[in-house]
Amino acid sequence: MDVFFALSDPTRRQMVRQMADGPVTATELSRQLPISRQAISKHLAALDQAGLVKRQVEGREVRYTLNADGLENVTSWVSEVGHAWDERLARLKKVSSRKS
Repeated sequence: MDVFFALSDPTRRQMVRQMADGPVTATELSRQLPISRQAISKHLAALDQAGLVKRQVEGREVRYTLNADGLENVTSWVSEVGHAWDERLARLKKVSSRKS
Protein backbone atom coordinates (compact mmCIF):
# COMPACT_ATOMS: atom_id res chain seq x y z
CA MET A 1 0.00 0.00 0.00
CA ASP A 2 1.48 3.36 -1.05
CA VAL A 3 0.19 5.06 2.10
CA PHE A 4 2.26 2.83 4.37
CA PHE A 5 5.35 3.39 2.23
CA ALA A 6 4.78 7.13 2.32
CA LEU A 7 4.31 7.19 6.09
CA SER A 8 7.27 4.91 6.75
CA ASP A 9 9.68 7.81 6.28
CA PRO A 10 10.15 10.14 9.28
CA THR A 11 10.64 13.18 7.04
CA ARG A 12 7.35 12.56 5.28
CA ARG A 13 5.60 12.03 8.62
CA GLN A 14 6.94 15.42 9.74
CA MET A 15 5.67 16.99 6.52
CA VAL A 16 2.23 15.46 7.13
CA ARG A 17 2.24 16.91 10.66
CA GLN A 18 3.04 20.35 9.26
CA MET A 19 0.30 20.08 6.63
CA ALA A 20 -2.19 19.08 9.32
CA ASP A 21 -1.90 22.67 10.59
CA GLY A 22 -2.91 24.06 7.20
CA PRO A 23 -1.67 24.54 3.64
CA VAL A 24 2.09 24.94 3.11
CA THR A 25 4.41 25.54 0.20
CA ALA A 26 7.47 23.46 -0.56
CA THR A 27 9.58 26.47 0.40
CA GLU A 28 7.90 26.69 3.80
CA LEU A 29 8.52 22.98 4.33
CA SER A 30 12.19 23.34 3.37
CA ARG A 31 12.64 26.03 6.04
CA GLN A 32 11.44 23.58 8.69
CA LEU A 33 13.40 20.52 7.56
CA PRO A 34 17.15 19.99 7.20
CA ILE A 35 16.92 18.76 3.60
CA SER A 36 17.19 20.32 0.16
CA ARG A 37 14.29 21.80 -1.80
CA GLN A 38 14.77 18.98 -4.33
CA ALA A 39 14.40 16.36 -1.57
CA ILE A 40 11.23 18.13 -0.38
CA SER A 41 9.81 17.80 -3.90
CA LYS A 42 10.57 14.07 -3.99
CA HIS A 43 8.91 13.55 -0.61
CA LEU A 44 5.87 15.55 -1.73
CA ALA A 45 5.66 13.38 -4.86
CA ALA A 46 5.60 10.22 -2.70
CA LEU A 47 2.88 11.71 -0.48
CA ASP A 48 0.93 12.77 -3.57
CA GLN A 49 1.20 9.30 -5.13
CA ALA A 50 -0.14 7.83 -1.89
CA GLY A 51 -3.10 10.21 -2.01
CA LEU A 52 -2.09 12.00 1.18
CA VAL A 53 -1.72 15.52 -0.20
CA LYS A 54 -3.64 17.84 -2.47
CA ARG A 55 -1.95 20.46 -4.62
CA GLN A 56 -3.50 23.85 -5.08
CA VAL A 57 -1.95 26.33 -7.50
CA GLU A 58 -2.32 29.98 -6.48
CA GLY A 59 -0.62 32.14 -9.09
CA ARG A 60 3.03 31.08 -9.16
CA GLU A 61 2.77 29.35 -5.80
CA VAL A 62 1.78 25.74 -5.15
CA ARG A 63 0.24 25.01 -1.75
CA TYR A 64 0.00 21.50 -0.36
CA THR A 65 -2.73 20.42 2.01
CA LEU A 66 -3.21 17.18 3.85
CA ASN A 67 -5.81 14.91 2.25
CA ALA A 68 -7.39 13.33 5.31
CA ASP A 69 -9.39 10.98 3.06
CA GLY A 70 -6.09 9.30 2.21
CA LEU A 71 -5.66 8.39 5.87
CA GLU A 72 -9.12 6.83 6.27
CA ASN A 73 -8.03 3.45 4.93
CA VAL A 74 -5.03 3.43 7.26
CA THR A 75 -7.01 4.31 10.36
CA SER A 76 -9.67 1.75 9.47
CA TRP A 77 -7.06 -0.98 8.96
CA VAL A 78 -5.21 -0.11 12.18
CA SER A 79 -8.51 -0.20 14.06
CA GLU A 80 -9.37 -3.63 12.64
CA VAL A 81 -5.94 -5.04 13.48
CA GLY A 82 -6.10 -3.55 16.98
CA HIS A 83 -9.52 -5.07 17.58
CA ALA A 84 -8.34 -8.49 16.37
CA TRP A 85 -5.34 -8.36 18.72
CA ASP A 86 -7.54 -7.28 21.64
CA GLU A 87 -9.70 -10.35 21.04
CA ARG A 88 -6.67 -12.66 20.82
CA LEU A 89 -5.17 -11.28 24.01
CA ALA A 90 -8.49 -11.61 25.84
CA ARG A 91 -8.70 -15.28 24.81
CA LEU A 92 -5.10 -15.85 25.88
CA LYS A 93 -5.78 -14.22 29.24
CA LYS A 94 -8.86 -16.40 29.68
CA VAL A 95 -6.88 -19.58 28.93
CA SER A 96 -4.02 -18.48 31.19
CA SER A 97 -6.37 -17.80 34.10
CA ARG A 98 -7.89 -21.28 33.80
CA LYS A 99 -4.44 -22.88 34.14
CA SER A 100 -3.62 -20.93 37.32
